[in-house]
Amino acid sequence: MDRTTSGWMNGFLGVLIFSGSLPATRAAVMDFDPVFLTVARAAIAGALALCLLLVFRQPRPTRADLVSLAIVAFGVVLGFPLLTALALEHVTSAHSIVFIGLLPLATAVFGVLRGGERPHPAFWLFSCLGSALVAGFALMQGFSASPVGDLLMLAAVIVCGLGYAEGASLSRKLGGWQVICWALVLSLPIMVGIGLFTNLPSFEMVNGAAWTGLAYVSVFSMLIGFIFWYRGLALGGVAGVGQLQLLQPFFGLALAAALLHEPVSWAMLTVTGAIVLCVAGAKRFAK
Repeated sequence: MDRTTSGWMNGFLGVLIFSGSLPATRAAVMDFDPVFLTVARAAIAGALALCLLLVFRQPRPTRADLVSLAIVAFGVVLGFPLLTALALEHVTSAHSIVFIGLLPLATAVFGVLRGGERPHPAFWLFSCLGSALVAGFALMQGFSASPVGDLLMLAAVIVCGLGYAEGASLSRKLGGWQVICWALVLSLPIMVGIGLFTNLPSFEMVNGAAWTGLAYVSVFSMLIGFIFWYRGLALGGVAGVGQLQLLQPFFGLALAAALLHEPVSWAMLTVTGAIVLCVAGAKRFAK
């Protein structure tokens, strides 16, 4: 199996795992405070990551790698989880999932800025078309109904794209799972510190769905998914493999409907179908 094929396969597995993130977060924030949820998921994943690094005796990253690891931690350990958790207090997971269609464009832009990739001009046409469809959907649903939720999701997409591109670039040096593990360990003292000043919820009032959501985002969304995702981006290219995120709304909407019984309109399905069609053209001109 060549590097590109392996990259796309790993990237697909990562997207499949990430697809459950927003429905799981939505379930968790019903009983957990967003700040507590962000701290808890990062702390649990950080403890697991530390164990992995110690068991496999991984060498410490160099000082030159610390800036990149800090960017990864800011983007995917703190920024995206916190912003999406806050957003999901205002919008449904089905609505927020469609914003994930903007992630390929954000990731590709930061892949150029941080990774030095240079996709064909036609690539940007398809990527921008997919993003325009997502933005149009948000406006059609009524942006004024919850501008706070929509703006928080947009901010989450931007910082996540930065974290994805930076992590992919660093993965070529450290390895995919090592990057996310070191980023989590680097964030661990900060998360513990924030946790000390966070009001703990009344755990007696937390239902099973919220606990399941917390477990999923801690183990799968925060750690296992990134092992496949960063490896995929490093092997197949940030801009190209990043387009697989256009598949994420399909999986996420299905999960939101099946697990949370949230309504999925024909407009949502139409938009997600249209943006997925854009990935074929974008993939062709990724390099």
